[in-house]
Amino acid sequence: MHIHILGICGTFMGSLAILAKQLGHRVTGSDQNVYPPMSTQLEEQGIELIQGYDPEQFDPEPDLIVVGNAMSRGNPAVEYVLNKGLKYTSGPQWLSEHLLQDKWVLAVSGTHGKTTTSTMLAWILDHAGMKPGFLIGGVPLDFGVSARVGESPFFVIEADEYDTAFFDKRSKFVHYHPRTLIMNNLEYDHADIFPDLAAIQRQFHHLVRIVPGNGQIILPQGEAALEDVLEMGSWTEVSRTSLQSDDSEWQANLLQEDGSEFEVLHKGQPQGVVSWSMTGKHSVNNGLVAIAAARNVGVQPHHAVEALNEFAGVKRRMELIGEVDGIRIYDDFAHHPTAIETTLQGIRAQVGAEKVVAVIEPRSNTMRLGTHQSLLADSVSNADQVCWYQPEGMDWSLDAVAEQSTVPAVVYSDTQKLIDQLDQQLEPGSHVVIMSNGGFAGIHQRLLAQLQNSRGNVAGDNR
Repeated sequence: MHIHILGICGTFMGSLAILAKQLGHRVTGSDQNVYPPMSTQLEEQGIELIQGYDPEQFDPEPDLIVVGNAMSRGNPAVEYVLNKGLKYTSGPQWLSEHLLQDKWVLAVSGTHGKTTTSTMLAWILDHAGMKPGFLIGGVPLDFGVSARVGESPFFVIEADEYDTAFFDKRSKFVHYHPRTLIMNNLEYDHADIFPDLAAIQRQFHHLVRIVPGNGQIILPQGEAALEDVLEMGSWTEVSRTSLQSDDSEWQANLLQEDGSEFEVLHKGQPQGVVSWSMTGKHSVNNGLVAIAAARNVGVQPHHAVEALNEFAGVKRRMELIGEVDGIRIYDDFAHHPTAIETTLQGIRAQVGAEKVVAVIEPRSNTMRLGTHQSLLADSVSNADQVCWYQPEGMDWSLDAVAEQSTVPAVVYSDTQKLIDQLDQQLEPGSHVVIMSNGGFAGIHQRLLAQLQNSRGNVAGDNR
């Protein structure tokens, strides 16, 4: 079957394309903005990419068109599909019908940490020899690919609450029918489609409603918004985790304040010590819920601990991409004030008094609407310096955020000027954390290249 995917370079759709290719289909696709790592990954898989949405891409006519949720009415490709009566479906619907029907689905939901937690869980199962399938909204360094069909009944999926398609406004995750469900956290986000937190909670309850009674729901203790969801009605065993001593089934005892080492306890009994390269209490929480979910499908906790001790991480999640003259450059996907805050807390705990510079592009739809504007200034308190980038088309100014900042902050509208300023100011021992959920005009490699030209040799390149 020839499957053509509209919006193929989105993290979900790109991963779905890989699964379709592995299932033996001919896969092509198009997108308006094509950038690594997804474009590179797709090309390596032998998937043909087309720039833009000219209807000529439907000649010859595909057997099925999978429509990404970034597509809307008025798009020339969408209008052509509708006018010609071509066969189409959504990505989540295709996945449900063609891959997940006979699987034990382990779904990872929540506002933050879905990609990293999904990767941890898939890695634990793989380390235990279970050869799971997975679909993850990023590129796991341990696997080198964001999706695979797998060789077992188990399938790990990053379960996003964003809507399914222009013709299906339910959250994507209701299509997945998980038996094991992680709900990591819940905050207001996606202001372009949800009017308030209550609307998101209703979608989460739709998800809770379809978890079978003999499945399991896992969540951190004290997540009030998630507890409200469960109070709407729950018919499944619930397991809770905690980073403190309480009555939670799973607990983590921090052995290092930066989260790089912690002891895992199950029902008060020690199960082993995780010592890894990850930092931050949010990373410890992600690891703990992944261990709990793996236990639900038979992986003993001490085996899960062993797996996490070898965990490499995910591209664009505090990924060290290079070092020049003692200046370390990191790429991170953070695009919500809480994610920015926890990322910077994590690196601050790791590097102590060394200089931390945050470079942030508030690019998500919610950020562009200004929904979290009042929270941004406080989210960067663990940095020593902040460079805000004002994206084109954002109808509010970051100047007010910079003025409210408790740390030195400057707003830039030109990435080259931002790079030039960093080149002049950065000193050995500095850590530059670049945060965006887009390509950010290739600023990461451009900054590395300029530092290389002005400072000398590159070291520690982890690409």
